Amino acid sequence: MNQTVSLTAEQRQALEQGEPVPVTESETQLECVVIRADLYERVKSLLSGFDPRDAYPAIDEVFRQDWSDPKMAEYDD
Repeated sequence: MNQTVSLTAEQRQALEQGEPVPVTESETQLECVVIRADLYERVKSLLSGFDPRDAYPAIDEVFRQDWSDPKMAEYDD
């Protein structure tokens, strides 16, 4: 499903420079980001097979001391 859309000169320039372009779908107000196809393929390959849950042990280790801080009780409340 490839659809042609019109972009402003600023949006085209941003895409040419590899920058993302935020857009909002007019009927549903769905917020999206347009990126170049080559960048999308790179991101897609990097995230292929990645399960965020695999990072949980590392996250726990990094934040263990902060989560035990008594000041966090205020945050939890």
